[in-house]
Amino acid sequence: MPETADLAAPFEAAFALLKTTIDEGRIPGGALGMIDIQGNRLTRAIGLAQKVGGERPMTVDTWFDLASLTKVIFTTRRILELAAAGTIDLDAPLTTVIPDFRQYAPNCWERTVTFRQCLGHQTPFPAVEPIYTYGDDPDRLRAFVLQRQWKRGEPAYSDINYILLGIALERLAGKHIREMDAGSGFAFSGDPKVTAATEFCAWRNRMICGDVHDENCYALQGSGHAGLFGTADAVLDYARDLLQRDLTNDPVVKWMRQPLSQKRTHGWERPYAGWSGGSLCNDSVIGHTGFTGTALWIDFERGRAWTLLTNRVHPTRHFDSGIFALRAALSDVINRY
Repeated sequence: MPETADLAAPFEAAFALLKTTIDEGRIPGGALGMIDIQGNRLTRAIGLAQKVGGERPMTVDTWFDLASLTKVIFTTRRILELAAAGTIDLDAPLTTVIPDFRQYAPNCWERTVTFRQCLGHQTPFPAVEPIYTYGDDPDRLRAFVLQRQWKRGEPAYSDINYILLGIALERLAGKHIREMDAGSGFAFSGDPKVTAATEFCAWRNRMICGDVHDENCYALQGSGHAGLFGTADAVLDYARDLLQRDLTNDPVVKWMRQPLSQKRTHGWERPYAGWSGGSLCNDSVIGHTGFTGTALWIDFERGRAWTLLTNRVHPTRHFDSGIFALRAALSDVINRY
């Protein structure tokens, strides 16, 4: 087992960077958390959970729209648990669970896409598609995703991969994602009184707080690529669970750590030049970010994890929040200890 690390010094250094960013007015507020494999943790919040439409302070109990952390906390884990149980084969095409996927084109490339390729973002799907603009019936939009002739491009990080994995989970469970267990400490919506506000949405014509920020997830009324809400402590608990399961050679965690490309494992990112975790992570670290301003990194070699949760899109995404530089600098500071 990794030795217990002193969390106080790296935590204070990292929090100072978050405070500076907030003092500069680049991000309304945020929560920083660190935990080690033994369960020692530090969490602290600063700034505002909402500044437009009424001011509320950020606290360590504030809930966040976790955005694409949904991919790794919810969807990846469940797909890999099904693989470990023998329910699905990661190298089998999605059509083994979704036989009607592009059903009118039996020889199309979409029908050859596998679970593992979706987990590693090794498919030709576009990075993003405004699915919500094609209608407002969630089941019809699922049919649209499944029957659309997708433009084939170079492999890229794509929400479509995880929308499809979410549909596979729904087919296997016989119910929509929002009817599933979100996981301990998580939910698929947030109480507006204790949730960090995200963005004023021109499509919905209101400030978003408690509903999912991602337009496609909102239109689908639940999806595998976004939609999970949680607190800093919930995210840290999830990370510690993975650290502990790694000690038992848990197959789910082994897959999460297994490289699939220079940049990715099953679901997660791994260290590469310019990634969110800075330049000082060891090769055992996996991490992921979310568009709303969230992130989580897990260091299996040193037995610790850290999360940065912010509302950097509040009240708008069309502003240079400095989140990319902050994530890297914060992680570098932590990894110097």
